[in-house]
Amino acid sequence: MQSVLVIGAGPAGLTAAYKLLQAGDVRVTVLEESRTVGGISRTVNVDGDRMDLGGHRFFSKDEQVTALWRELLPCQGAASYDDAKLNRESRTEPGGPDPEKTDDVMLLRHRVSRIYYKGKFFDYPISMSVKTIRNMGLGDTMAAGFSYLGSMVRKKPETNLENFYINRFGKRLYSMFFEGYTEKLWGRHPSRIAADWGAQRVKGLSILAVLKNMLSPGKTKETSLIEEFMYPKHGPGQLWETMADRVRDMGGEILFGCRVTGVSEDCRTVRYTEDGAEKTIECDKLVSSMPLAQLVCGMDGVPEDVRRIAAELPFRDFITVGLLVDRLALKNETNIPTLGNIVPDCWIYVQDTGVDLGRIQIFNNWSPYMLNDPDNTVWIGLEYFCREGDALWRMDEPAFVRKAVAELERIGVLSPGQTVRKSHLEHVRKAYPAYFDSYDQIDRVIEFLNTKDALFCVGRNGQHRYNNMDHSMATAFEAARCILRGETDKTALWNVNTEQSYHEEKRDED
Repeated sequence: MQSVLVIGAGPAGLTAAYKLLQAGDVRVTVLEESRTVGGISRTVNVDGDRMDLGGHRFFSKDEQVTALWRELLPCQGAASYDDAKLNRESRTEPGGPDPEKTDDVMLLRHRVSRIYYKGKFFDYPISMSVKTIRNMGLGDTMAAGFSYLGSMVRKKPETNLENFYINRFGKRLYSMFFEGYTEKLWGRHPSRIAADWGAQRVKGLSILAVLKNMLSPGKTKETSLIEEFMYPKHGPGQLWETMADRVRDMGGEILFGCRVTGVSEDCRTVRYTEDGAEKTIECDKLVSSMPLAQLVCGMDGVPEDVRRIAAELPFRDFITVGLLVDRLALKNETNIPTLGNIVPDCWIYVQDTGVDLGRIQIFNNWSPYMLNDPDNTVWIGLEYFCREGDALWRMDEPAFVRKAVAELERIGVLSPGQTVRKSHLEHVRKAYPAYFDSYDQIDRVIEFLNTKDALFCVGRNGQHRYNNMDHSMATAFEAARCILRGETDKTALWNVNTEQSYHEEKRDED
């Protein structure tokens, strides 16, 4: 029986452990630095009000991924609390569990995400709807149209993220809806960021794609335009906690509080600390979802150029502030009924460059079961992008809450002087692998790692790639397949979420 060591109990690490144990005849141990599973996809329980760190839609075009989600948490067979109370149309699956009677259920939720810009709501992704034109005004609309036509005639070389966006949306829409937010997210101007990030995250979206989806319903949908997604009743962490239980049931071991400090040259011995004690563990195969920079810099026998490139790979961190309030100052001007008539958004993207706030989650709309009292309170998560150790990161919780409330009042999300019933602050390290600094040399690091037959790098941090949750799981599937078949060619593993055809379109079910 071969032994496999997995570093990290996030989506990629747990999925690899689960698939290996399902196949049998494999001994699996998972080392997790924190005291919980799920990585940045975990759920934080604040006295019964739950926070989703970053917001996680469970949607994928990968049928393996979707099947595994449904295997762990079947989709609802009856209406959720809010849909039933509001008599709101919802899709259910025959024979599925009733979310009012069991916790082990995946909800089917309607996707609403909008941009908040100059006190007005715009579609996200931006669309050329009547409302958009009315919000922008005739002058800005005409300028945006001519700017887009100009971008079609004179394509810019896609040597950076700014040119990538301008080619797809035109200079005017780029400056309104992409430039400021992107700089908030990454801490530097889009002209200084590689275009790779846009290729992975925008997923083929452009003005032409928006128009195609508007004019051809029922044909194809860009991933960014999908309107329904699955969501665990108690947030994303519920699914990973369920998977961790299954891993243990199959004989796998998950060790918490274990910080990996080093790896042998052949990747078959791992050094780590547990409760201050230094330990080592042997394995036949190593699956790593720890940050690529930390893995390489802690590995024996690494060439100096590879170590330097890895050490300079950048990350963005973020801080989430949870605020429980009685209401929002925003009016629900949509035709979507909601509990308390709050706005129906899951995410609100804040484009205003006058505030540091980047994005707002409204947890009521992800799942009514995320709150103790979804009828009378609103539980929001405010996302601030930063760098570990900077001024935002060092700010204490009371000061940060005061700042967050002041920014919400300034842009009209909260009324001045409004009472905050509860607050909670979460710091999230290494949330977003960044595409600048030494990133343009990362192929040299990958080339070196591929010489290690025992090593398989998976997940967002493990590959230093801004993967969605399903892409991270797909890398784990590939790693498990290679290990079980005794294969050492990792081309497919590194190719997940790089081919345009992988993420560009999904055909609707007839």
